[in-house]
Amino acid sequence: MGLSGSVTAAGRAQVLPFSSARSAIAPGQPFLRIPPFPHAKVAAFRSFECATIPGSDLVEQVCRLRVGGTYWGAQPDLPEGHVLVRSSEALERAEAIFPGRHIVLWTEQPEDPRDGVMNVSGECDPWHMLSSATAAIVGPTDDLRLITKLAGVPCYLLEEAGGEPKLCTDDAEVLLKSALADRSFENPFTGEPMSLGETIELCGFWRRLIDSNRGIGGGLGFAFWKQPHVGPLLWAGSKPLEFIRNPREASAGQALAVWRSKISAAATAEIERRKIPVVEVEDGFLRSRGLGADCIPPLSITVDRFGAHFDPAVQSELEMLIDQGGFDETMLNRAQELRRVIVEAGLGKYERGVAQVRRPAGERRHILVPGQVEDDRAVQCGGCGLVSNLELLKRVREEAPDAYILYKPHPDVVAGHRRGAIPDRLCLQYADEIVVDGSIASLISMADEVHVNTSLAGFEALLRGKGVITYGVPFYAGWGLTRDLGPVPSRRTARRTVDELVAATLLIYPRYLDPVTGLPCPAEVVVARLSDSEASDPGVIVGVRRLQGKLMRRLRSLVQ
Repeated sequence: MGLSGSVTAAGRAQVLPFSSARSAIAPGQPFLRIPPFPHAKVAAFRSFECATIPGSDLVEQVCRLRVGGTYWGAQPDLPEGHVLVRSSEALERAEAIFPGRHIVLWTEQPEDPRDGVMNVSGECDPWHMLSSATAAIVGPTDDLRLITKLAGVPCYLLEEAGGEPKLCTDDAEVLLKSALADRSFENPFTGEPMSLGETIELCGFWRRLIDSNRGIGGGLGFAFWKQPHVGPLLWAGSKPLEFIRNPREASAGQALAVWRSKISAAATAEIERRKIPVVEVEDGFLRSRGLGADCIPPLSITVDRFGAHFDPAVQSELEMLIDQGGFDETMLNRAQELRRVIVEAGLGKYERGVAQVRRPAGERRHILVPGQVEDDRAVQCGGCGLVSNLELLKRVREEAPDAYILYKPHPDVVAGHRRGAIPDRLCLQYADEIVVDGSIASLISMADEVHVNTSLAGFEALLRGKGVITYGVPFYAGWGLTRDLGPVPSRRTARRTVDELVAATLLIYPRYLDPVTGLPCPAEVVVARLSDSEASDPGVIVGVRRLQGKLMRRLRSLVQ
C-alpha cells in the first residue's frame, strides 16, 4: 500500500477544523473526498484556490486508482449489461430508450419497488456501479457524469424535467480538469499543500485499504479499548465493523477478523466447525508509546488472510511479500528513509530512546538477549519448542562462552502482566547483567550482537546494522540477514537486503492509524507521531492496569 508524497519525521501534523457534514451523492460535493472512516476527526479535505492546471496524466491516474465520488461505498451485486439511472424520471426514459435491458435505479433514498427494476439507495461505489453497465442516465451536476466518462460507459444527460436524455459528448479529460481546476488540497496529516497527483494517490491509498476489507463481516476477540483504533483499519466502507462475542453471530458467507489469542478454545472449535474464513489480526511492529498490557491501543496492526506472520508453519502474506520481492526504486528509497528516521529517533515497538548506554565490559563482545512473554503466540509458534527465557539464556551462553551477556526482560513481564520472569539468581548464572531500565533501542545500539528467540528486537537490530542470531524462527529469519540456529523453513530461499525487508515489513504489510486525525495513514505519519517528544496522559484504564501490574509483581516476588 505504498504512497507517494508521504510525510517524514520532519513533518508535524495538526488537528484541522473541518466540517463533519457528509452526503452520499448530493451535487456540489468535491470530486476528491476523504472517506467517512469511523471515529475520524477529519471529515473532508481542506482545499484552496491555486493557479495549478491539472495535467493530462491525471485521467490515467484516477482511472487506475478508481477514486472520486463515494468510492468507499457499498458494492451490491448487479445484473450484467444493466443501464444505471439516478432518478424516477430517468427510469421512465431508460425503459423507453433501452427496452428489455436490466435497469438499476440508484437514488439517495429508497424508492418504491417496480417490476424489472433493481433499486439501490445510499452510498455506493460509483466505479462498481458502472463496472458492468452498458449506459447511464444522469443529471448534469452528478459525480457520475464524470466517472461514467472516465469509465468509458455511454452517458446520457437528463438536463431538464420532461426533456429527453442526450448523449454526452464531453471529453473525460476536459470534465476532470473542470472538476479539479484552480484547486489544491491540504495534506490532512501535515497541513501542507499537496499536488493533485498526491491527493489522488492518497485517495487511492484509502481505497485499497477499504477494498481489502470487503468480505470481512465481523471482529472477534478484540478488547473494548482496542476497538475504536482497530475499527477504522478494518472498515469496509458501507458500515462499521461489528465486534461480536460469539462465532455464531458471524455474518454468513463472510470472513471473521480474529485476535486469536483472546478467543476461547470453544470459539476456535466453533469457527472450524462452521468453516468460517478467518483473517488474523495482530499488533503491528511500530505499535504505540506504551504496552498493550497497559491497555494502550495500537497505532498499527497486521492483517493476514493466510496465517499469523510469526508462525513458520504457514506461509503468511508477509512471508510472501518478502519472498516475492520486486520492490521498485521509490519503495526502496522510502524504506531507506524510514529506517534512518526510526534509528535516529530511537523508536522501538513500545518506546523510544536515544540515550547512549555505556559498555560495561569495555572491548569484550557484548551480547543483548531480549526476553519474551513465554505464553505469547509468537513464542509458542515461532520458538519451535524453545519457549523458556531461561533456556534461551543457556543456549546463548553455550554459543558465546566468553561474551558479556546482558539480559533484558520483556516490558510486559516486568510490568507484572505476563509470564516469563526469571529469578535473578538463576538469570545471573548465564547472564552477566540484568537490564530492566533503558530503551531497547539504546541497548541495541550499544551491543555488538543481539541473540533472540523470535523477538522483534532482532528486527530492530537489523535496522541498526547489528549482527543478529536467531534460535527460533521469526519472520525475518532465513533471508540472508541473520545467522539462524533454528529450523528455518526450506521454502525461504530468497536473499533480501535490509531495505527490502523494511519495505515489506513496515511499508506494505501493516496498517497504521494516525492518532491525531483518526485516519488510516502511511507508516511515515505514525513514525512522525511517535518521534514527537510530546507524550499524552495515559488515562484511567491505563492507570488501573499499571496498578494491577505492580500488585502482581509484589505477589510474584513473594514466591521467588
